[in-house]
Amino acid sequence: MKKGARIGYGYDVHPLGADCRLILGGIEIPHAKGLLGHSDSDALVHAICDALLGAMGEGDLGRHYPSSDPKYKGISSLKLLEDVMAKLKAKGYRVGNIDSVIVAQAPRLGPHLPAMQEKIAETAGIEPDLVNVKVKSGEGLDAVGREEGMIAHAVCLIEPG
Repeated sequence: MKKGARIGYGYDVHPLGADCRLILGGIEIPHAKGLLGHSDSDALVHAICDALLGAMGEGDLGRHYPSSDPKYKGISSLKLLEDVMAKLKAKGYRVGNIDSVIVAQAPRLGPHLPAMQEKIAETAGIEPDLVNVKVKSGEGLDAVGREEGMIAHAVCLIEPG
């Protein structure tokens, strides 16, 4: 079977809570609340990992790095991205591009987007112009609008090479 370009889609959601850090795209962002979860809860990087794993036909993040495994407690999501990239290369693929969206009511994330793109690209070993991160407001609706959580979506293209 001939290998061709493949696309993947990733999604992640985490609740917000007090007394924890807000990490998005590998960047710590000052805020009164942070994302809760087993790892560092970086919803953006989790969505990107899910998109890459999906494009490879390798399931999702939970299949490879289950929250039931204590070795992943508090782990940097960038470490997970490094491992996903190693899997991608082992299968003979490279990233064509990554496009992502963070859905958050607060804080204002626009000023942090370039740093997120740089950090993701650096960790993935790709050029920064292959990574795009956007942000959308919750517009006051649902759990995101009430500042109870954040959502991230990502799509990617992988190509042989």
